[in-house]
This record gives sequence, structure tokens and C-alpha cells, in this order.
Amino acid sequence: MNANSFPPPKQRGLLVHGIALLLFVAVAGVSFFQLASLDVGSAFLIWLLIAIVAVAPIPFLAYRLFALQRADYEIDRDSLLIRWGLRAENIPLSDIEWIRPADDLTVPLKLPPLSLPGALLGTRRHPDLNLVEFVASDAKKMLLVATAKRVFVISPQDPAALTQTFARAAEMGSLISAQAQSVYPSFVVSQAWRSGLARYLWLTALFLNVGLFVWVSMIIPSTPQVALVAQTASGFESVPSSQLIVFPLASLLLSVVGWVGGLSLYRREIGRALAFILWGSSALTALLFLLSALFVVTTPV
Repeated sequence: MNANSFPPPKQRGLLVHGIALLLFVAVAGVSFFQLASLDVGSAFLIWLLIAIVAVAPIPFLAYRLFALQRADYEIDRDSLLIRWGLRAENIPLSDIEWIRPADDLTVPLKLPPLSLPGALLGTRRHPDLNLVEFVASDAKKMLLVATAKRVFVISPQDPAALTQTFARAAEMGSLISAQAQSVYPSFVVSQAWRSGLARYLWLTALFLNVGLFVWVSMIIPSTPQVALVAQTASGFESVPSSQLIVFPLASLLLSVVGWVGGLSLYRREIGRALAFILWGSSALTALLFLLSALFVVTTPV
């Protein structure tokens, strides 16, 4: 490990987010299984709602898991770099006014909404510090990094060591004039959006998924049975058409995962080709789901 690297505590956060992710994936899987065996009715709608609720947090939890895994605080004679997923903040040491433990505050800090172990992320207002941005994982190890614009809350595994390293670096002085830089996930999205190929792939995947969902929603009430099961000796075995709902749900989930994965690759020039491949694969997957659903609907039962 780099001597100037002070990663946050990760084990507890990875465990909590990993268990939560597995639970939601399991509930989504059970929901899909139930949807595949039910006719359209009240039970079908209930399981459909459960499936949607279970699928929705999966990309959110997966991103938080990825962000915590690569989270780090790096300090040298020129700057303090905070990395957290697609979020990066490079602070010149000359811009840092002070670093101190959060326990020194007379008014305790309030954690941001949706905080979980391993993911204390977001901004809050504090009566003494004004705007505070959390980029931390452990409420018991929080350090305050004050700059002229805002105060950052970080949580290195060894707060004392980071504070001492900062003090030594400040005493030695900077070798070069570092530039302040802030990178947010939204910046990566807007940067990728400026690429015509990225826009085309994103919109293609979006329209294919929306079209698949709308088409399947129209087919289910008007077509009671479809050939979704493997061929038997007498032909294809028919099943309730409600099972077609699995196609758009699975397609949408894979597209979202591919979109987020592509953004993580697009941040660096070396990974942009892979990002385009991943986004293209998401659009192709959505098209294959659409063609599969078309084949199932048009196959005589």
C-alpha cells in the first residue's frame, strides 16, 4: 500500500451492502419466478409490484458497493485526493485551512439521508461550518477537512496518521502548484452525453426497453397463452402470457447495470472503448429480448 494512502474502513460497509444487494436480488428472482407461473390478476399485480420495488435499489446498492471498494484518501506534498466511486476531489494543500476530528465540534454533525455503514455520502448544513460534504464510511472515525468553499468529512482507517502526514507535508511545502479539481458522477454523465455515439447507444437501449415494456403490456391482456416453454413431442407447450413480463424487467435491469458500468469505464481515456462496447452490448441485449418476445408471441400454440 502507498505510504500516503489512507483508505476508509471498508469491511463492515462491504458486508452490509453485499448482504442487502443479495437480498434484493433474491427477492427479485423469487418475484420473477412467481410472475412466470401466474395469470393476470391481483396476485400477478402484487408480485409485479414486489419485483419492481426489489429491482429498483439493485443498481443503487451495486454502485455504492463499487464506490466503497475503490474509495481512498491520498495525500502528498501538493494535494489531498479524495476518491469515492465516480466522485473525485483534488484539494491543493495550500487550500486546506485545517484538519481536525469531528468529535471536536460543539454541535454534532448530522449524517446525510440514506446513510448506511460504508456509505456516509451527501451534504448537510451545519450552524458553525455551513455546507458540509460527507465522503466517509465510518461515523466513529470522521475527520473534518476545511477549505474556503466547504468542509469535507472523511473517515480514514487511521485518522491520526493522516493528520500527522498532512502536518508534515504542510511544513515541507508544495513542490508544484496543484490545481483544485472536482469530479461528480453527473459530470461523467454530461461528458459522455457530448459523444454522439454514446447518445445513440443510450437512446437506442432506452427506446428498445420502453418499447418492449409497452408492447408486452399490450400483448398480455389480449393473448391468454404463449409458447414460452421448450418444444414437446406434440409441439410447443403453452403458458400464461403474463410470463412475458419477465422479458422487459430483465432487459431493463441488465441495461441499467451496463449503463453504470460503462460510466465507470468512461472516466478514463483508456477505458472509453470498453465503455462503448458495454453500452452497445446493453442495446444489443435489449434488442435480443425484444426479438425473443416477438418469437414467443408469434409461435403458434
